[in-house]
Amino acid sequence: MDHFDSFQNSTNSTIYGGSSSCRSSTVNDAIQRTLKTICEEDFVPWKLYPRNSNFEPSATAPKKLISSIVVKQTSPDSACNSRPLADKVDESYELDITALGQVTLAAPSYLGLLHGLNTLSQLFYRHSQGAGVYTSLAPVTIKDKPKFAWRGLNIDVARNWYPVADILRTIEALSFNKFNHLHIHMTDAQSWPIQIPALPELAEKGAYAKGLSYSPSDIATIQRYGIDRGVEVVIEIDMPGHTSIIGIPHPELITAFNVQPNWDTYAAEPPSGQLKLNSPAVSTFLQTLLNDLLPRLSPYSAYFHTGGDEVNANAYALDETVNSNDSQVIRPFLQKFVDRNHDQVRSKGLTPIVWEEMLLQWNLTLGKDVVIQTWQSEEAVKNSVQQGYKTLVGNYNFWYLDCGKGQWLNFENGHSFQSFYPFADYCSPTKNWRLIYSYDPIAGLTPDEAKLVLGGEVHIWSEQTDPVNLDDMVWPRASAAGEVLWSGRQDASGQNRSQVDASPRLAEMRERMVLKGIKCGPSQMIFCTQNDPTWCAL
Repeated sequence: MDHFDSFQNSTNSTIYGGSSSCRSSTVNDAIQRTLKTICEEDFVPWKLYPRNSNFEPSATAPKKLISSIVVKQTSPDSACNSRPLADKVDESYELDITALGQVTLAAPSYLGLLHGLNTLSQLFYRHSQGAGVYTSLAPVTIKDKPKFAWRGLNIDVARNWYPVADILRTIEALSFNKFNHLHIHMTDAQSWPIQIPALPELAEKGAYAKGLSYSPSDIATIQRYGIDRGVEVVIEIDMPGHTSIIGIPHPELITAFNVQPNWDTYAAEPPSGQLKLNSPAVSTFLQTLLNDLLPRLSPYSAYFHTGGDEVNANAYALDETVNSNDSQVIRPFLQKFVDRNHDQVRSKGLTPIVWEEMLLQWNLTLGKDVVIQTWQSEEAVKNSVQQGYKTLVGNYNFWYLDCGKGQWLNFENGHSFQSFYPFADYCSPTKNWRLIYSYDPIAGLTPDEAKLVLGGEVHIWSEQTDPVNLDDMVWPRASAAGEVLWSGRQDASGQNRSQVDASPRLAEMRERMVLKGIKCGPSQMIFCTQNDPTWCAL
């Protein structure tokens, strides 16, 4: 292929023709970010070539220039004030760089253009001798589209606090890796870090400290930042479990609140406490909460996650509105609870998402619009799609990024000490990128069943993650899941994708992310990235 030894950074050379004026500013901003990435980020790829090799064009050789860039949107986007469902968007694009240096990017949606611009930025390198930027990957035509409509990261911001800047940086990295969803697990038993103006006491008493809560302006900033980078932000308020924090300002709404010392009888982790199931006061509270929150989310997202995981039956033996831990007694109350919430979610133009337990453990009757988020097994995926539900995957045995840090609980000397020694966590060991890359979201499904798999998410729960180690915990391992979700586990010939082929791409992606301020660790030592990938393979 030819080398293009210089990239003309001039707005006069860039033409954007869009079919939808409401996204034109988004695309134009993305074009400017792309030009900045190409022309200003100093990615000299010495780690990717043998030591002392001549891996770049001569600094004195005649230069071919990228002479023009034409960016075309071929179909109109949906209305600016709405978000289509994930599987209703065409994210494909076609990128062409001719031998004469003419760049053309075309896509039917603004999302496709954003993906194509990211690809364009990843074709260029900085010359080590100060001779500008170049690519050895042209002329080239790339026709690209994702295998799965939903490619996401779930970040838990309730166990530890993340400033807005960390979330925005994470969105930037997601976009660069062609993810299109950030699921924010916003609240949990331990803290309530989101301000609800109609219920100000929740954040005032439930945040870890004054100032550690997201204002409505913060949430809007996060969501707009995501939209501008092709990442839809989906908020989760987990309920009825994982809600004991509500008991600080509203003890009348919570059963089994902070039972000590035997909290594990009533909850998956401390502190215990769940919303009462048959209380009119709870219904009034949720009506107020969601009437405040949902209208502020709906301009930026098509979905709202109502949680539903790890509901503990024993807590309802202490609930005076239920007085039983019998699942047969609890189920009708839980059905009414979920129906009420989902009706309100739909009334605000949003589609509900629930964790798998609502369908598979509690056997609730859910609307067919509800998206099921699975996390426990491949059987859960199959059972969900066999019942006709659109499903998200993310088996904790493969796609939980927080695993392998060991227990965060403390153990007294004695039986519990011996039982848990050497204190591995429930999902140990660490899920390295090779295991993440091996996961097939549609394994064991028929072709018709596979059509109901929207995609999936990798998960970073935050018991032992905070802003200090966030980037290193998520990246570049999430990049491996990103490739599976974009390209599929199998290649065009039907063969499973190879780690040996993937590792150089992952190494390069890591270097590019580091230049963007993403503090992600290396996937291999430089000896491996500088030489034939088979040298570090078995």
